[in-house]
Amino acid sequence: MSDDKKLKPETIATHAGRMSDAHFGAVNTPVYRASTILYRDLASLEAGNTAYRYGRLGTPSSSSFEDAANELEGGARTIVAPSGLGAIALAIQAVCGAGDHLLMVDSCYHPTRLLCDRTLKRFGIETTYYDPLIGAGIEKLMKLNTRAVFCESPGSLTFEVQDVPAIAAVAHKHGASVLLDNTWATPVYFNAFDHGVDLSIQAATKYVGGHADVMIGYVAANESHRERLESAHHDLGLYASGDDCYLALRGLRTMPVRLARHQESGLKLAHWLAKHPAVERVLHPALETDPGHALWKRDCKGATGLFGVVMKDTPHSRFAAFMDSLKLFGMGYSWGGYESLIVPSKIHRSAAPFDAKGRVVRIHAGLEDADDLIADLDQALAKLA
Repeated sequence: MSDDKKLKPETIATHAGRMSDAHFGAVNTPVYRASTILYRDLASLEAGNTAYRYGRLGTPSSSSFEDAANELEGGARTIVAPSGLGAIALAIQAVCGAGDHLLMVDSCYHPTRLLCDRTLKRFGIETTYYDPLIGAGIEKLMKLNTRAVFCESPGSLTFEVQDVPAIAAVAHKHGASVLLDNTWATPVYFNAFDHGVDLSIQAATKYVGGHADVMIGYVAANESHRERLESAHHDLGLYASGDDCYLALRGLRTMPVRLARHQESGLKLAHWLAKHPAVERVLHPALETDPGHALWKRDCKGATGLFGVVMKDTPHSRFAAFMDSLKLFGMGYSWGGYESLIVPSKIHRSAAPFDAKGRVVRIHAGLEDADDLIADLDQALAKLA
């Protein structure tokens, strides 16, 4: 399939990564649970050129998922990781080492910030946080030892849209790699490599898996970063089980269809909330009133079901009554599953403070009927009056 670049995401998601001929005609690659791989003879063991050599290095289960994800990404190589954060750590360590400088977007996923401030610092990697809206202005932050610029667009919790092509152009001029956490848009709605990214990262736990029952991630590389990614993955000993790869691939098959529903419901909720008297503003790049709308419209093919809401200031007791009155929205971390979720957002910044007088909540629109979700929000928001 890799030779046909005109296929739509829905078609790629349906057909990519299938190995039916190798599995007696079965449509889906079975779950392989393996540590030891037996060689036919000494010559094949000494040559080490068989398709599979050791369970940690891959099985048909991981290969099927990686191949399918790679087709969607349009990359040279995609490698699975045990979680989204594991994929982020893998990507950074593929390009950065002791004495290097990393530019990290200030609106990043909070565990990414902790990785930078604790583990990477201990390993001798310096991190500078930058304003997500900096664009080509990132030039002023580049150092002689800057090895990578990390983007996350839209930003975690606050949903700023970054000018990824402008940032990538500056980074490449200085010989730095560009990494992107593309979990919100997925490769269905934002093609990272077409916009100058070198390593595209997915917390496949979310929209790829889609059912809130698997922890997994992956990193997709362009050709210039393929070997670095493969070496880092091998040396770090990262691994995802055959069961998890099976679940992730099963979710990937329907991801484009689910994303369309998430987008539709998310926008319907966002428009309704934007008019509600208890809401200060809605953080959703697909809304025409959003500051990042123009960039989103230029670069993205769609939006997903995750967005933020800045509430008008209210006593904690009333806010708790609102949250506890919701019946269809679960309170729990992560997102991207079939279920609707809501959580308060705790925003961490060091370079670009986020201005909000009231509380910020993050909403994930699931696959329920949007009118039912709106009715649930309406009755709960009445508790704020």
